[in-house]
Amino acid sequence: MPTSKVYFTNLRTFVGDSLPKKLKRLIKAAGIGDIDFTDRYAAIKIHFGEPGNLAFLRPNYAKAVVDVVKELGGKPFLTDCNTLYVGGRKNALDHLESAYENGFSPFSTGCHILIADGLKGTDEALVPVEGGEYVKEAKIGRAVMDADIFISLSHFKGHEATGFGGALKNIGMGCGSRAGKMEMHSAGKPHVDQDLCVGCRMCTKVCAHGGTTLDGKKMRIDHSKCVGCGRCIGVCPKDAILPASDESNDILNCKIAEYAKAVVDGRPSFHISLVIDVSPYCDCHAENDAAVVPDVGMFASFDPVALDMACADAVNRQPAIANTLLAEHKEEHPEDHDHFHVISPETNWVSAIDHAVKLGLGNREYELIEVK
Repeated sequence: MPTSKVYFTNLRTFVGDSLPKKLKRLIKAAGIGDIDFTDRYAAIKIHFGEPGNLAFLRPNYAKAVVDVVKELGGKPFLTDCNTLYVGGRKNALDHLESAYENGFSPFSTGCHILIADGLKGTDEALVPVEGGEYVKEAKIGRAVMDADIFISLSHFKGHEATGFGGALKNIGMGCGSRAGKMEMHSAGKPHVDQDLCVGCRMCTKVCAHGGTTLDGKKMRIDHSKCVGCGRCIGVCPKDAILPASDESNDILNCKIAEYAKAVVDGRPSFHISLVIDVSPYCDCHAENDAAVVPDVGMFASFDPVALDMACADAVNRQPAIANTLLAEHKEEHPEDHDHFHVISPETNWVSAIDHAVKLGLGNREYELIEVK
């Protein structure tokens, strides 16, 4: 596979310029205009930020991408899928409120927001994964798959399970429906927290396989009947039904790569990552720790694998900022130059890159082209 091109711009600005303007120049230089957007729906996948977390990308960056898509004749919308865990983005209504709270709205971004997997995280499309070893049919939020063009806009940061969260994770995990997220995270099936369950039987109403039963005054899940669809998690009013998170981190990364391939296969796609506010953990937390390295810049490419490699290399070239988690861990592991591994030693982000290359999703090798 030939070397991929990754375009980069730093964060320096001067009078008459701005970061949104630089982002527009970057994605235009990277070739986004080569895509025919005319009267076509363009899904822009972004993380709206868990309430309480302030490391997520500001809506100003989303608007810059939206503006360019509109200039090219497209019909953009911002999108994400509901979360598997309990929080401010578990269903579409809470998810939209969280997006609005964090500044995302049609007025601030210039386009509408669609939660891709519907009200309860169950509106999904089943998408074949060509060459998939762990996933044969990915469960993707339907609105993502209904779009003609797919764009990922990612906040590049650390992650406690995958090493870092970049383009592949934003696409793969981010576009999975609730059942899809459970498939990636879990080799098992959900279970009921008996202390929280009130026996309301809402889970029974949505289970198509007779997998939930009343045991006294509490529900339980019969794993011999449960197929792992996750619908019961979405309807439980007490958040008493919990997913298993028992998949190894390497297999989790491989599944994310396979889901990412399902999302982008067969249609135009373009990918953007901002290496700013590089927090050590996921934006899904309701808080964010201090950024571990200095801000680097903005990157764009047609190749999500090369994009992740370029961003990872850029972060690993940066010094650790004092009084951060990375600096603390560096004192114990001065010989380890992989910042992501230093922060979360049990992770192996390379497994996602290697598997994505094996799937034909992209290339490790890249040429970095700077845009002023």
